[in-house]
Amino acid sequence: MELRNEVTRFECRYRALIVLLVFLASGCASHPKNVLGLVAETAPAASQVNMLVTTTRKRSANPGEMFSGERGLAPAFADITVSIPPKAVRKEGEVAWPKRLPPNPATDFATVKADALTVDAAKQWLNASVKKSPDRSVLVFVHGFNNRFETAVFRFAQIVKDSGVHSAPILVTWPSRGSILAYGYDRESTNYSRNALENLFQYLARDPEVREVSVLAHSMGNWLALESLRQMAIRNGALPAKFKNVMLAAPDVDVDVFRSQIADLGKQHPRFTLFVSRDDRALALSRRIWGDIPRLGSIDPEQSPYKEELQDNQIAVIDLTKIKAGDDLHHSKFAESPEIVQLIGARISQGQTLNDNKLGLGDQILAATTGTAAAAGSAAGLILAAPVAIVDQTTRDNYADQLSGTFGASQAGARKAAVTDCSGALASTRKCN
Repeated sequence: MELRNEVTRFECRYRALIVLLVFLASGCASHPKNVLGLVAETAPAASQVNMLVTTTRKRSANPGEMFSGERGLAPAFADITVSIPPKAVRKEGEVAWPKRLPPNPATDFATVKADALTVDAAKQWLNASVKKSPDRSVLVFVHGFNNRFETAVFRFAQIVKDSGVHSAPILVTWPSRGSILAYGYDRESTNYSRNALENLFQYLARDPEVREVSVLAHSMGNWLALESLRQMAIRNGALPAKFKNVMLAAPDVDVDVFRSQIADLGKQHPRFTLFVSRDDRALALSRRIWGDIPRLGSIDPEQSPYKEELQDNQIAVIDLTKIKAGDDLHHSKFAESPEIVQLIGARISQGQTLNDNKLGLGDQILAATTGTAAAAGSAAGLILAAPVAIVDQTTRDNYADQLSGTFGASQAGARKAAVTDCSGALASTRKCN
């Protein structure tokens, strides 16, 4: 009887989740599907992004779809080039979806190349592309829940273009049915894909041409990325030193499970950066279905025990709660905020962690998003109205330095204390005067 009641409660939570997701998604604009059919030529002012795709999806007979949301029997590979329209017709952070088929390269994202590859051909692509990278680096992107194959391809193309990253781009796309009603199927598909992603990581670790690996995962894709890294660390005794950056964007991961995953990675793990947003509606709904356990991507990084645990594990946190970008779910801010995606690209290309230089990352985001008043030294506005909060002592010290220069040395001590005490005010609704 108790088991039956528990099943009933789970079913009720799941149905509530679906109803709310349908409601939230009902206002989203639709676009044509199966948009990957090749166009004959690109527009004169358009740019191109060439990527290697590795997938556990099943091949589709439809060239415009290429791979479906079903599970393939073995990993497959593809060489895809996406044409991106010029800045005059597309805002950074946006995917310019075709309004009709075939796509118009002058205004839309369009596919100009989509070749299936054998394993050996995929290795050749990687070898040639890594040699073109200034630092012989690779960027691996793992997409999230509710992504069709074409969605993952176009989103990654947008990230590569808008970030300006110089690494060889590898898209890892797993069998998502691209439906809000397929949450359970998608989650099991990430588990289905763990070994394939670990095999990719192991190959990158062995390849002498690859000197640095960065991993960027979004939403449910974080579960796949973390589990694959964990498997690799356990199997090898540790992760390779060339795995430099792991960026977790809006991770749909149980916080208790994440504690276990980090422990299994060991002390010498890559430099982790966690992107959180407490107004993420998708993660709020996910929390309901998973027994009201907080999701990693929506925690308050200034609250205990998270603050202490993040510091102990040397995990940098970027709080995007105040950033206004993306759709009504507030779930894709890392890619849809031009300033954030540019900073990610700059850090990857420079081979640095996201907050390891004297100028804290928070200052750079502030300079890009708060306008001329902040740039001119309106320090009071930085403290009370800044759009982001960074768990980054360098940035906080820089706030204090700017306050000292603005208000004078006589008030510097009091103002610096205020910066330290109120660092969480940027990430919450608390007052800090």
